Amino acid sequence: MIKQGYILNKSTFTEKGKAFVELWVKTHEKTIKLVSSPQQPTCFVAMDNKDKLISALAASGVLRRDVSFPSDHFKTLEQIPVVTVKTNTESQMHKLRKIATENSITLYEADIRLADRYLMERFIYGAIEFVSPNNDNEIINARIRASNYLPAFTWVSIDIECDENESLFSISIAGKSHNEVILVRPPTFENKIIESTNQCYTLTVVDSEKKLLNLFFSRICSIDPDIILGWNVKQFDFAVIARRAKRQNEKLLMGRQGREATAREWDDQVLVNIPGRCIVDGIEALKTMTYHFDSFSLDNVAEQLLNENKLIQEDDKLKAIKHQYLHEPLSLANYNFKDSELVNSIQQKTQFIDFLTLRGTLTGLELGRPGGSVAAFLNVYLPKLHREHYVAGVRPSNGGLASPGGYVMRSLPGLYDDVLVLDFKSLYPSIIRTFNIDPLGLAEGLLSPEKAIPGFKGAVFSRTKHFLPDIIKSLWAQRDEAKRQEDKPRSQAIKIIMNSFYGVLGSGGCPFYDPRLASSITLRGHDIMQTTAKWIEELGYTVIYGDTDSTFVHLNDNVSLGTPKETGKQLATIINQRWQTLIAEEFNLTCELEIEFESHFTKFFMPTIRGSSEGSKKRYAGIRHTGNENTEPQGAANKVDGTTFSESNVGESNENEELVFKGLENVRSDWTQLAKDFQYELYSKVFKQQPVKQFIRDTIDNINSGEADQQLVYKKRLRKPLSSYTKSHPPHVKAAILADKLNAERQAPLQYQRNRTIAYVITLNGPQTSDMVSSPLDHSHYIEKQIRPIAESILPLIGIDFSDIVDDQLMLF
Repeated sequence: MIKQGYILNKSTFTEKGKAFVELWVKTHEKTIKLVSSPQQPTCFVAMDNKDKLISALAASGVLRRDVSFPSDHFKTLEQIPVVTVKTNTESQMHKLRKIATENSITLYEADIRLADRYLMERFIYGAIEFVSPNNDNEIINARIRASNYLPAFTWVSIDIECDENESLFSISIAGKSHNEVILVRPPTFENKIIESTNQCYTLTVVDSEKKLLNLFFSRICSIDPDIILGWNVKQFDFAVIARRAKRQNEKLLMGRQGREATAREWDDQVLVNIPGRCIVDGIEALKTMTYHFDSFSLDNVAEQLLNENKLIQEDDKLKAIKHQYLHEPLSLANYNFKDSELVNSIQQKTQFIDFLTLRGTLTGLELGRPGGSVAAFLNVYLPKLHREHYVAGVRPSNGGLASPGGYVMRSLPGLYDDVLVLDFKSLYPSIIRTFNIDPLGLAEGLLSPEKAIPGFKGAVFSRTKHFLPDIIKSLWAQRDEAKRQEDKPRSQAIKIIMNSFYGVLGSGGCPFYDPRLASSITLRGHDIMQTTAKWIEELGYTVIYGDTDSTFVHLNDNVSLGTPKETGKQLATIINQRWQTLIAEEFNLTCELEIEFESHFTKFFMPTIRGSSEGSKKRYAGIRHTGNENTEPQGAANKVDGTTFSESNVGESNENEELVFKGLENVRSDWTQLAKDFQYELYSKVFKQQPVKQFIRDTIDNINSGEADQQLVYKKRLRKPLSSYTKSHPPHVKAAILADKLNAERQAPLQYQRNRTIAYVITLNGPQTSDMVSSPLDHSHYIEKQIRPIAESILPLIGIDFSDIVDDQLMLF
């Protein structure tokens, strides 16, 4: 019987001197363990180094029967003949790699994991089809192939509460069919009944941490979820659970079929494996989806996405948690469960499980793996390359040279009416498709450069032998279909994958790294953007800015092509036709470039670099006309074409307009809320040609009178432990040091020693944390450092001097 499923996780094991791949596969009925036939870890060595490697192995005591050298006629992309090297076990491969390194022998593809190679060489990406001779839960010597199966996963969200010594107070479980908080009885409630009236979950009270852990493991096994969710769940929750289980001499019996989970600490990371289940961290998932937040704390993300908050809002959350545990355990249980619920709600809002599942079907990446652009590229590209008898290169030991970035034009600062934005649709992927930019294409092109397509920095690309352009073409078609079906998770997954494939070619962490590849994309992009701007200006318009794939066009009251909307569409048509003609005539290629009319700003402001007359980059604001153009939806994921990742903040102006900020103070986390609100209101008034002087005076009055003090809080994150700041002490560090010094003097717990966001204010005696302010606020600091820079960025364009307004206020004061 042929069955279909989805791979939840994969691993390898050794038995009787042979290596096997183990797959846990979710089917429609249940989860089945598949075990491969014996597999041999594989790498390659240059033919000229074969004898040297054999001698080194012999000198190290490696038996000849443990290593084989089949002749498979492979070569590197530099045309170096290589010999295949196979071992019987992974430990033998690890030893071989060590010996090769010690003897300065280069091995190719030696870091490809056995389980990854096993699947990629069969073109299996997430979904799988296998032969099931019976209805067993385990199939030995499994026969597998690729499939298009999409599963219906089950999951729960977990969260723990503990003290600073990691002693567990409670664990919450929130899911579709099971909602529970397991609480260790506080010593202050030894002879009291603890009974919850919360209808959302069941409260279970146990007498010890050991019983808490055992009951939690038992619950996971009985609920039997495919996925375990959480917020920082690998690095914190599961890491603490693993350490406490070890302390209690308990095994992590959370896997399927009674298997034990593991949590291995490696390189400041906790690597979690739960046989038969995935563990997915919400933070990692949203970052992979290119979400951007000032802070990825659960409280902040929930507020931004759901308009909800955690139940404890005190600055010293640990103190509040410990107090609730000892004196209000039901409040702690509610807090604990709410955190689990918030993660589930964020998942429902963003659909990150669907996103990760679809990413897996396209690239073979595991559900719980963050990032993974290089791994995704290897999974998709490497097996195709092997069919042409080429092997991948090696990652540069020095990390590689930086490739040219995206094109950014020096802007023409000013305040404008009617600015159009024309945007190339997925510029870098379309360049790859048009000019056949590809690792194999480069290798084959260099063999016959007279027939090849010219690139940059000496690159030439084959017209007939390549893989990446066709991979991009397939993904592009799938994304267009996803858009038609309004399948946002799939569309977003494909978009991110397409754009990441450019980045890996310029990444020193990729074995296909070659400056000629990345440069042939980015420098071609520079040429395309500059030529496009020239063509637009020849038509009588002014290009005031360009960034990677976007061109900003001032209409200059030129109505020869119609209304702004009509002009935008006509310009796109003209530019597309010109590119099609140029590429056909100059390169004899089909043009895959497509520029679109993206948006129309009725008012647009491009600032100068502060303290200079030169135009800034990646910073602007304006009132954008909505409803008719191809604008990207706001709040989902930021635009990621090429290498541009810009945050925006959008507020409604009226039914057909929105006020947009890019890169300005309004969207920066290190500016106070007052500054953000001030900029938003000031720019809005300027754009609408409304009076601004009285608004500025009122703002200054509110600051000087103390009425705005609650809005004058800075927030900045400690990026390392407080004690590690030795060379310099920026304001948030100074505030944290002072606060903990005062805490130590009064024998209170130190609050700011490790990574956390510091909320602080500037007082007449310097920076102080917002919860320990002992001096009056320095209001002049906020006027000079927050209000003045924003005001002076735009007021001169409407003939107003901010200093005159401040002087007037001082005289009145």
